[in-house]
Amino acid sequence: MGFLLDLAYAVAAVLGAPWWLRKKRRGWRERLGRIDCQPPTPGRPRILLHAVSVGEVNCLRALVPMLLRDFDVVVSVTTDTGIARAHELYSADATVVRYPIDFSFAVRRFLSSVRPDLVMLAELELWPNFVRACRRRSVPIIIGNGRLSERSFKRYKALRPVLGLWFRQMRAIAAQDETYANRFIAVGADPQRLHTLGSMKWDAAPTPGEPVAGADRLARELRIDRARPLIVAGSTAPDEHTLLRNATPSGAQLLCAPRRPEWFDDAARDLPRCVRRSNTGAGDPSSGLFLLDTIGELRQAYALADVVVIGRSFGALFGSDPMEPAALGKPIVMGPADADFREPVEALRRAGALEPTSREGLAPLLESLLADPARRQAMADAATTCVRDQQGASARHAALIREILNK
Repeated sequence: MGFLLDLAYAVAAVLGAPWWLRKKRRGWRERLGRIDCQPPTPGRPRILLHAVSVGEVNCLRALVPMLLRDFDVVVSVTTDTGIARAHELYSADATVVRYPIDFSFAVRRFLSSVRPDLVMLAELELWPNFVRACRRRSVPIIIGNGRLSERSFKRYKALRPVLGLWFRQMRAIAAQDETYANRFIAVGADPQRLHTLGSMKWDAAPTPGEPVAGADRLARELRIDRARPLIVAGSTAPDEHTLLRNATPSGAQLLCAPRRPEWFDDAARDLPRCVRRSNTGAGDPSSGLFLLDTIGELRQAYALADVVVIGRSFGALFGSDPMEPAALGKPIVMGPADADFREPVEALRRAGALEPTSREGLAPLLESLLADPARRQAMADAATTCVRDQQGASARHAALIREILNK
């Protein structure tokens, strides 16, 4: 089985070379399983937490300190931006490594170096050779903060005969909510091993009212006028920057933070004369346009906002995460595309913290919000209350991990 999978991966790599060679990727030695990882501390079980990219890395922010009390913690990450963020957050107390490509030889090297006692996959990242190798070593795997989006669910249902075998090998699946739990069952997961623990992203959001280090510096270096209102659009897509610029009321400022680095230059073209974070000496701050073309500073940008617009929600994509600006006490505006974050969006909407709108309705909604401080404050208060009500999933995940290891 491993040989056939390796052969299939090799063929896919050759056929996909024109695509993946266009992207700059680092860490090829580590991607092939050659990582530097110290042996576990005697008497302390080792937990491997796997996060694909920046979003999953951030969602572990509350869980990692809880586990470090009793366990060695290793955080593995797939993407370059994600591993940079993981080093920033965790390398002082935990080990951060690159997750391997799912060739059987790379997985074997990786697991021989890490030597985990338990693996938690954040949200969902199942690779067959990795699952098989853990099973052979009697290493339990759990899915933490589990979610199955609508589009993933449709694909997975078609592959249930195969995927069901993988899901039944999980020691536990901790779903974010009942909708996701039912989807896991529908694609073959064992209902007896399913837990509904909530979303750790609520816990990873900043504590309501807590100052955000670096926010003032970001404003100063971008030359943002603190006397003028600021709209921050986070995790934006290429087809949204012109829309956002045109929807920004006269006298207000706009800061856009594209979701992916490869979208930065296109965003700069759509925001003429903008001040770019990567070159703050250029651009014209009087344009009122700012571009956050860095990774890891979105929280600081959100802290400066009078209104937050959630990106990837006004086009063909599937929305972005509204939880962090909610925890910062910001009134939130979001477009109709929210499939990837429907549950938190609905929670915030019901609380009165998030206003849904359309492309056509964005401009009048932003204008009315900026003209009404009392309305913005009511939305901000509702947001922080909603976040507090939803928190606690990280502690429940930590308890589940301890329970499994104790058995």
